[in-house]
Amino acid sequence: MILITGGLGFIGPHVARALLDLGESCVVTRHRSTRVPEFLAGEIGTRLFVEPLDITDQDALLRIGDRHPITGIVHLAGPGIGTSDTLGALSQNTQALVNVLRAADAWEVSRVGIASTIGVYAGVDGNPLREDAPLPMESPHLIPAAKKLQEIIALCAAGDAVVNLRISAIWGPLGRAASPFLPTPRLVHAAVAGEEPGFAPSRIPYAEEGTDMCYVKDCGRAIALLQTAPTLNHRTYNVGNGYATTNAEVGAAIRAVIPGAHVDLPEGHQGEPLYLDTTRIRQDTGYRPAYDVDRAVADYIEWLKAGHER
Repeated sequence: MILITGGLGFIGPHVARALLDLGESCVVTRHRSTRVPEFLAGEIGTRLFVEPLDITDQDALLRIGDRHPITGIVHLAGPGIGTSDTLGALSQNTQALVNVLRAADAWEVSRVGIASTIGVYAGVDGNPLREDAPLPMESPHLIPAAKKLQEIIALCAAGDAVVNLRISAIWGPLGRAASPFLPTPRLVHAAVAGEEPGFAPSRIPYAEEGTDMCYVKDCGRAIALLQTAPTLNHRTYNVGNGYATTNAEVGAAIRAVIPGAHVDLPEGHQGEPLYLDTTRIRQDTGYRPAYDVDRAVADYIEWLKAGHER
């Protein structure tokens, strides 16, 4: 039984769905969110169990192991990130990680997946971005700074049990309508609503800009495969498409479904679109993304038009 912290957030439900499809059972934790997506609702109480949890409460986390036979952990919860209290956020994130690692030790789990981010590569030159690239000490944002810290602590404390997951830019069902890191969600939501995307003048994206933007269903499946692979040859894996998608390609995919969509963006770019090297995950799990930009955009538009909240 796999425990997913932050399991009712954005990526977590898709990881749970993918694990269920692989024959696993899951426990997903929730803090503020009580939403259970329709694609999981039928599994509640049989193969999927929901546990309320403040991940910074070690005793509460350990009690979950009294109720369920946990054999693996996917740690996605990120308490404090996004607040203005930098030291508080780092403290909460570190405590959450320590709690997860203590629980993993107490339960003798075989594998702990720790969510990291493509952002740790900020300052690394060249494509594709490889897991063995030396990372700079500096970070332009709190999230990659916290994730670098977590990677080091996890490998130091738990060694072979840990798998660091450097996740690319993720979008799709259950995600926010506007992301501070990529324009794709705003473009899709605005197109479905028949509106202009409404980017701030200083934040208007260029058509040729892009990144490794992985559809959340692919991301969930990739993490599930890393969690269940019989053997892994590395402790750190990139999780993404393995290629860059430009904003122009997103716009074209949207117009293929909604011809009148307002997706015109200025020509040009402010840097080479970066993408992840996914050789490790492909070789060790057989993972390949199932959703190219056209299929992903069509799927997300269908999801939104069906009246889902996000």
